[in-house]
Amino acid sequence: ENLVGQALVSYYQRILPILNIFIRQNDNLGDRIDYGQYKRCNLGELIMETLEVFERYGGPHAFINIKYLVPVYESVIIR
Repeated sequence: ENLVGQALVSYYQRILPILNIFIRQNDNLGDRIDYGQYKRCNLGELIMETLEVFERYGGPHAFINIKYLVPVYESVIIR
């Protein structure tokens, strides 16, 4: 079930600093429309989705670990 997510928590110290470097790699389009969204090419959005999955399946302390290593991350789980 959710055991894979919890098993990854011990690797957060290695994974999250790299994600923190690239999390702000978003395309600033201003008023333009990004028709390429279906390609999922925006690195910042992919990292945010990954962190959300880590939080959702990483167990009760996942958010604390993520927030410590990626300070700009905000929780997606309503508590």
